[in-house]
This record gives sequence, structure tokens and C-alpha cells, in this order.
Amino acid sequence: MVTRRDLIVGAGAIGVTGMVGGMPLPVRADGKKSVVLASMGPVTGNWDPTSHTTLGQGNFEKFVFNALTRAPMRDGEADLLEPALAESWSLIDTNTIEFKLRDGVKFHDRKEFGAEDVKATYEYSSDPKRPAASFCPGKVDVEVVDRLTVRLHTEKYGYPASAWWFISSVIPILSVKDVADPKILEKRPNGTNAFKYVATNGDQNVLAANDDYFGGRPKVDEVIYAYVPDANTRVLGLLNGQYHIAERLEPEQYASLQGNPKVVTRKGLTTENKYLHFRCNKPPFDDPRIRLAACHSIDRKQILELMGEAALPTSSYISPMKFGFKDIEGYPDYNPEEAQRLLAEAGFPKGEGLPQLEYITSIGFYPKTKEYGELITAMLQEQGFNVQLTVLEPAAWEVAIYRRADGQGQGHMCDVGWMTPSPEPDLVLRPNWHSSAALISGINDPEIDAALDKERNAPNPEERLKILTKETFPTMAKKVPSFSLFSALTFHGASKSLEGAVYLPYGPIDLSKADLV
Repeated sequence: MVTRRDLIVGAGAIGVTGMVGGMPLPVRADGKKSVVLASMGPVTGNWDPTSHTTLGQGNFEKFVFNALTRAPMRDGEADLLEPALAESWSLIDTNTIEFKLRDGVKFHDRKEFGAEDVKATYEYSSDPKRPAASFCPGKVDVEVVDRLTVRLHTEKYGYPASAWWFISSVIPILSVKDVADPKILEKRPNGTNAFKYVATNGDQNVLAANDDYFGGRPKVDEVIYAYVPDANTRVLGLLNGQYHIAERLEPEQYASLQGNPKVVTRKGLTTENKYLHFRCNKPPFDDPRIRLAACHSIDRKQILELMGEAALPTSSYISPMKFGFKDIEGYPDYNPEEAQRLLAEAGFPKGEGLPQLEYITSIGFYPKTKEYGELITAMLQEQGFNVQLTVLEPAAWEVAIYRRADGQGQGHMCDVGWMTPSPEPDLVLRPNWHSSAALISGINDPEIDAALDKERNAPNPEERLKILTKETFPTMAKKVPSFSLFSALTFHGASKSLEGAVYLPYGPIDLSKADLV
């Protein structure tokens, strides 16, 4: 286990320089500089960025799409925004935010970028019918002031425009032509970033350098984004020269690679917490007493000891990399006596009468999920919960965790993290626990909704911080729609032939300035 002091250094974007298997891999036989990235997450095959909230596809999309701003989230600068497709931005009034756009940018299909694309993107992305609308603070009207100026208006929808400040680093900007024909949008990604989509070959997606990239053509000619769900396979491929980057290593793999002179390793705190999500819209977890009883049955110290360097002990619903982070006073602790009291009060003394409960977790996506899943299962069983652990490979797990169209989801509990590309806490809070989304938990609690709406609608950051720490988080800790287990770290291994890769604390790897040497 590590402390926050140990980890806050190096938590932001870290450059890695680094040869694998004793043989450099800089150039293919055809002369191309091709980087092969072994990813833990699959892509869905639907290239509309608003169609999903999956991490693997989101990481892939960062190669292709730009947002208006960029959030590097470096140590000590977690709330800093940098220009991307917008060169400047400012609040005009409470319900209006203005963005001045970068000139001379082209989409991969050669269309010029401009204000009409921002308007189409933001109004489409914030439509509640779109799955990724849960990333947006609400619907928004976009005014085209001129070719390179837009204003976002929120007054009609009852929340301040400042809610878009950090979200401006999240929403991938689409071409107005693509938004007009969603079938085209689904078939191929068309962005403005350093790499453009070429083809999908089985579990591999091929990207080529964008000659027209406004930041300068990448030195790397090609990126192959390969879905490799097994962590051991990712490491073996790194060592034998098949892959240049292996992401989401297990802690033991990271430790063993540190002594290998042929690779470079990287460890970093992320924007992600790991949660035990309860299905709050089905018995027995529709009763907050049963949820609290489950939380009091879990000894998080044992989980942290098992996780080692992969976990940072926190007691909050957001990561230390997020605006508003603070450990919550009175966060549920390990207390078997209180668990038994709550079970008896809810009508299930010693767990008698509870149904069999399915607990869904993954293997190969996050470190040690199977191992600590088994530990949590045993702890819950000890207090009378009849729990069955279901372990799935990542693609099946990503299907299982989300609620279906009928509002229900598989099982009763899910192990899920939530990594988002911005300091904005609502990117975690609203998709997971506001009744308008509640993508996994299915929670529909007016008190939680009110607490989340109040912090979102705060008139300024200072008041918002106060509401988050004094009202929103304590309310959630009392109702526990989910139980935050710890804040997560990630481990990567890379070939020493790869220089200039930047690992962002929310998952993507920036290769726009990377090179193979």
C-alpha cells in the first residue's frame, strides 16, 4: 500500500523514453515507423463517440479526435486547461461561455473546422437520447457568433455555463456533415487529431499519421491499437518485440519489469476510483440499509494490502486528481456488528432470507480484480450474504455491467472503475448516481439528485467546493449507492526504442510527439 504523499509526485502526464527483447523495433520492412499498442480495452465498432462510455474506445478515440481544450492534469495543476481546438475561452455571464476557435484546422476528410462543427457537436452530444450525454451537464444551445467564435447558452436549461468549463476538454469535436448523417458517423471516425483511422483488422485498429495535423505531422507513421485482454499476453508480447507498449500491467509484472534493462516502466495515479456498485433498482439493494450492511462487512485494509502499489487509500467518491476531492467524514468502515444490526433492522437477521447475489467482476482489465473479488465475496458471506462471484473477460464484462433498455442489469453488484479526461467531478458523479443516468447502479433517490443538482448549479467554484464536501458527498456516503474501494494507479511497460510517449492520468497515450529510434 502507498500513501497519497508517495503518489502525488508523478501523478500527472509522464513522458517515457525507452528496445525490447534486445532488438529495437523502429522501422518495418516497408520503411514505416509503426507503434503497436497492446490495449486492455476493446472498441465497440460503432465510431460515434456519443454512443458509449467505454474506457478502451475512449482511449482509442483520443488518437483521432480533439476537444476544444486539453486537460493534462499534471501534478499540482490538476485543474489547468490548455488550448486545443479553442485558443481562448471566457465566461460572458452566468449562463454564457464563449470560445475563440483555432484557425486553419482540417478534419481528416479535409473539411475545414469551424464554429458550425462545435454547434453541431455540442447540441448533438448533449441530447439526453445519446448514451454519452451523461458526460454533459445538461442540454445546451450554441450560438455561432462568427466562423471562429461560439457561445454556449444554458439559461433555458436552468444551470450555469461554468459547468462546461472543464467539460470542454472532454467532448470530441465532430464534423457538422457527419452529425447530419449518424450512419456515416457510426461507420468511421473523422476527427482533427494527430492520427487518422485507416482500417479495422480483427482485434486491431490501424491509424496513420495526419499530414495536416495543426500541431505538426507525427514522427510515427502508424499506430496499431491491438485489443489484448490478457495481461500476461501483453507483457510477453512486449518482451518478445510484438508490442511497443503494454498497458494496465499487474503490480507484480510492473515490479519484475523494473529490473529489466530492455524496457521502461511507468506508474501513475489516475482519475479513477474503483467501486463496488450495487444494483439499487432491484432487491435487496433497493434498501439503503442492506447496502450499508454490505459496506460495513468489507475490510478495505485487507483489499489495500492485496493491491499493494496499485491502490491509494481514499474515502471519497472521486479521485484526488478531481476538483472537490476530500476524504468523507463518517465514510462506512469495517464494522461487522453494525452490519448485523442493519441486516436485522431490514428484516434479514444474519442474512437469513436474502436471495443469492451475483457479483460481477473482470479479469485482465484492472489489476487483481478476481483476487480482491474473492476476498470481498468471502467477507460478505461471513456476514450472511449469499454471494456468487462471476468473473468475465473484458468484452463480456463491459456488456454485463451496464443497465439494459429495460432499466435492469445483470446481477446485483458490479466491480467497475470510472476514468474520465477532466478534473470535472460531475463526469463521475452524474453518470453513476444521478437518476437521469445511473448507468450501472440504477439509483433513483431524490435526496441524492438534489445534492448533485445543487453542487452543479453553484454560482462559483468556491461555493461549489463547499457544497460538494459538506452536502453532496456526505449524502452519498449515507445512502451508498456504490462503495468506493480505493483510488487506482496504472502501470505501463514500453520498449526503449520508443521516445516521447506521454501517459495521461485518465488512460490515453499521446504519441503525437513520439518517435521510434
